[in-house]
Amino acid sequence: MLIHAVRAMAASRSVSLVVVVAPPDGAPEVKSLLDAHALPERTDFLVVPGGETRQESVKLGLDALPPDYDIVLVHDAARPLVPVDTVDAVIEAVRSGAPAVVPALPLADTVKEVEPAATAGEPEPVVATPVRARLRAVQTPQGFDRATLIHAHEEITEDVTDDAGMVEKLGRTVLLVPGHEEAFKVTRPLDLVLAEAVLARRRLNDGF
Repeated sequence: MLIHAVRAMAASRSVSLVVVVAPPDGAPEVKSLLDAHALPERTDFLVVPGGETRQESVKLGLDALPPDYDIVLVHDAARPLVPVDTVDAVIEAVRSGAPAVVPALPLADTVKEVEPAATAGEPEPVVATPVRARLRAVQTPQGFDRATLIHAHEEITEDVTDDAGMVEKLGRTVLLVPGHEEAFKVTRPLDLVLAEAVLARRRLNDGF
């Protein structure tokens, strides 16, 4: 999945550097993996060891960026099939002045807020039903003005699920652009089956 995720970022002509944040002790192995695959020559690649948490890893990736990059994308390798049009839409929105931009999709299912059960699998009482029309499922890459993202990582210390949430806590506006159904997260066996089907269709359409 990592190679596909890196290629997805490099497919954008607006992306000139991809920083891959590896497991803390896995940077040499990740670099060897990247070196073994054909990646676009117009894009530079850098591998750095990550931290113990997601936030630490993003911060280490930020620290590794050369000073002349003012737009930063944070992408999850578990979303390896994001289309280049989605990447470009995020970049363009940041270029237009948004401090933080997130691709997202409307929800197809009704969502319930519950009182979590003490034990997994036990029934859970519903406490509220959010208005579905106001909800969105967030994807990556998330795009940021570099200074805004650095400020967020300096100021926000509590755990959050994504970098856009850190920017929200600063009181800054986070904009949404349309996401894509192929930018799904591969976390379960069924997701892997779907990812393989998407790749097979793309290969067929590309004629190889």
